[in-house]
Amino acid sequence: MLLPRIESRILRLRDQKVIIDADLAALYGVPTRRLNEQVKRNRDRFPADFMFQLSAAEKAEVVANCDHLAKLKFSKSLPFAFSEHGAIQAANVLASPQAVEMGIYVVRAFVRLRELAGIHADLANRLAELESKTDGLAERTEGLALDHDTFRRNTRNQLKQLIEAVNQLMAPPDPPKRPIGFVTPEGEKGKG
Repeated sequence: MLLPRIESRILRLRDQKVIIDADLAALYGVPTRRLNEQVKRNRDRFPADFMFQLSAAEKAEVVANCDHLAKLKFSKSLPFAFSEHGAIQAANVLASPQAVEMGIYVVRAFVRLRELAGIHADLANRLAELESKTDGLAERTEGLALDHDTFRRNTRNQLKQLIEAVNQLMAPPDPPKRPIGFVTPEGEKGKG
């Protein structure tokens, strides 16, 4: 599926979700050099919140954390990072049919990640509320019979284990690894 592949290319840099120029160019079916040329020719369409150039430290971090961007290590130039709006604008300045089509998928990937982040935040708030209620319950039951104290302690431990398990489930998953071997493009039927 195309959306998960695009989502795995979206990174978090400078507290915003971005996609690196090499990944965006590959999606749009143009060389990175051509994408960056068009951006430079249309610089007024790319304000700072649409696109920024990575620092050397950010580039090193991206190369270290993203296996598919390893070849950037040998590039002398610093890559650009495009926000959701910058990716749309890049599709507009390239104006190729593939760029326009893929631009829609890129926007959908950014939107989906934003929705998932909202769901996780809501769930985290609910868990924090549940945890504070259980702590309050434990404080109110102090001083009761020993059997009740043991029951309270066990219940509280079980709830903490449940909360920890849900928090682990909420942690963002590792990006999907690229399969090893020959993989046919989606939708293409085998020949033979």
